[in-house]
Amino acid sequence: MTRRSALAALACCPLLSQSPPRTTDYRSDLPHPRLLLPPRRARLLERERERQTLRWVAFDTLVLGKAVFPEQGFAMSLYYVASKSQDHARQAIEWALGPGNDLRQLALVYDWCFPVLTTTQRTRLATKMQGLLAKTTGSDIASARTRAFAAIALSDEHPDLATQTVKTLVEDWWRSVVLTPLESGKVPFELGSHHGLFEMFHALRDNFDIDLREPAAKFFTTLPIYHLLLHYPAPFPAPENEYRIPLMKEHGEPDLREAVRSRAAALSMVAYDNNAQEMQFLQGWLIQDRFLMRGTWGIPYEFLWANPYQPGLSFHYLPNVLHDPKTGRLVIRSKWEDDAVWFHLAGGKSQMFLNGQISNVTPQSFTAPIEMGNTVLMPASAASKFRIAPEDHAMRYYIVGLKPDTKFDLEVDDEELREVESDHGGVLELNFPPKRTAGILLREAGAILKS
Repeated sequence: MTRRSALAALACCPLLSQSPPRTTDYRSDLPHPRLLLPPRRARLLERERERQTLRWVAFDTLVLGKAVFPEQGFAMSLYYVASKSQDHARQAIEWALGPGNDLRQLALVYDWCFPVLTTTQRTRLATKMQGLLAKTTGSDIASARTRAFAAIALSDEHPDLATQTVKTLVEDWWRSVVLTPLESGKVPFELGSHHGLFEMFHALRDNFDIDLREPAAKFFTTLPIYHLLLHYPAPFPAPENEYRIPLMKEHGEPDLREAVRSRAAALSMVAYDNNAQEMQFLQGWLIQDRFLMRGTWGIPYEFLWANPYQPGLSFHYLPNVLHDPKTGRLVIRSKWEDDAVWFHLAGGKSQMFLNGQISNVTPQSFTAPIEMGNTVLMPASAASKFRIAPEDHAMRYYIVGLKPDTKFDLEVDDEELREVESDHGGVLELNFPPKRTAGILLREAGAILKS
């Protein structure tokens, strides 16, 4: 089987770019390992062991100290890949044939420890995986990733099942669950899904040369920076290392497993496309040693994905604002230091991080503008008439809480009346040059002025 693109099957969607003609053979014929470990990454892991790097020493110490890993099959299989220790491969296989019921990990054990599996063990494990695959029917990202893993691992033993599973994911599921919502301005997955998403990206590209991002390239180009900005400014100190905490739905003690998955997602993003400038900024954000994961949850991912030899760009040069009018997402940091003020709006819900505290906010819960560096966050209630003061730098105003996708008349002193439009999330962005001072009037288009 030659490598190929299968994206032309989705060409009926106006979001999509043109792709070469599709073939129907989605069965992987690559040798094991097929999942997440192309030859270059496998060689990097071996070099990390030979050089006794910080990541390997931390992983090795926990394994040889018989630490209990929350993802035992994943950890022992990965250790075997790097060390060639068949004893640890057998531990992974014993877990998989025994208590293991996580299909994602079973697929990794089957794929990574394939040379150590006996014929009987291969048959038993393949049968177990096939049964679990039949029950993994969810439409969420994690379930789709897991089905892809199992199908690719079992391509030789169950070729028809593997082909149909991957074909359905690429030609039907991706379009209906991801691309169609994106077309309508909806983000079809949350931050917690980024890890499973990029695991699936790696598996499909490594085996079939399919890059699912291509039809929505603009959205996925900004995703790494959005991922970075979706972490609260202040790090969380834990006994093993510091964590950057990703956006939480509920306030309180952070779930460090989510922090692990979020960092693992970022590391896998860089590994997927390390030449892109966005990924190089993300790498610069990742390579600080105080955030290197050293615990049993995190160190296998740190060892698998991190590439300390990959140069990164300082994220301090990134704009500290991301505004996506199509989806209505807005993230603002006042600065890159840990004591920054932070604001996030998406899907009609917003949060603020201020003075070390996280709070849910609404446009009605604050009545005065909040200055965040060279950005001003302004509630709609204060935006009908306001004045901008002269500054030495350009200023951006984000008015939040407006009617979504609505036209407004904007009057700025010494400028002609012009029409502007709020975005899909009810946000309006206004930009003013340095030294500008002016009065601003904003009203919904067609509204009658009151004397």
